[in-house]
Amino acid sequence: MEARTLKSPPSILPLYARAAAPMIPGASLLPFVPGRGKEIPEIEFDLAGVTPDPEKVAAYAKVCGFALRDQLPPTYPHVLAFPLQMAVMADGSFPFGAVGLVHIENLITQHRPIGIGEEMTLRVRPTKLASHPKGRSFSLLTEALCDGETAWESTSTMLRRGPSPAKANPDQEPPPNNNPEPPELHQIFNPTDRKIDAVRVGVEWELGGDLGRRYAAVSGDRNPIHMHSLSAKALGFPRAIAHGMWTKARCLAALESRLPDAFSVAVRFRKPILLPARVGFGSDGQDDQIDFTVRDAKRGTPHLDGQIRPLEDKPTARGGSD
Repeated sequence: MEARTLKSPPSILPLYARAAAPMIPGASLLPFVPGRGKEIPEIEFDLAGVTPDPEKVAAYAKVCGFALRDQLPPTYPHVLAFPLQMAVMADGSFPFGAVGLVHIENLITQHRPIGIGEEMTLRVRPTKLASHPKGRSFSLLTEALCDGETAWESTSTMLRRGPSPAKANPDQEPPPNNNPEPPELHQIFNPTDRKIDAVRVGVEWELGGDLGRRYAAVSGDRNPIHMHSLSAKALGFPRAIAHGMWTKARCLAALESRLPDAFSVAVRFRKPILLPARVGFGSDGQDDQIDFTVRDAKRGTPHLDGQIRPLEDKPTARGGSD
């Protein structure tokens, strides 16, 4: 594992340029452009001395629906670590560019709330490629450490669409896992416990056509599929789509008064939300497990399924209002 310690957050716009460059024929031959490698590189990016800006946190909270507190929204460390995640995927040894990847699953574990004034060390590393029915997938593992201890961590699973190696070689055994990872998503997300499809939608949200741009302004995630219809169409979408992490954040904001201090929340991103849109949100369950869902308000098309479970060692509930 090659560890790289950064002195400051990477600049997002140059990283996006490098992430999109493999779409240009022949560009991947350049040493600084992703696309030359065949496997995910074993690299890790560390950035110490990260302290959230209260004004930026407030702007993020407003777009996502969180109440203003002296603690970070549980999805905000993802925003702080996003430049490091982009730096990993923009590395010249990465096998493909980040533009065009699909975020299909996300698991966040908050071991304790993080105060807005707390200093963090952020750490990001990728996992190896795995076969997927729709192509190949990998995950970005992210940690936020306070005083040397992990206060927050996440697993973001990304899909590279294309031919599936499993379908091409159905009799070939998968390679052994010599690099154990944190708990897989299915170990947290267990829809057989309660049928999430049976969760009733009780609230509707109107999502404007500019939601992607508003979320990009507070998160730094300016993937073209979220920004405008023209750029989204160039990448195969009929219109701009909502950020998956905005949808997850908005769900947690709606459930904010029920979140314990320490918990895991897993989501599967299903059909993309084409903007503008009207979607329905619903939740069900007790404090030991909360299932939630986002669906198209008219057709019932599922956009996101999620599940929250408290960590057994820290069951203290958080105060506040919805």
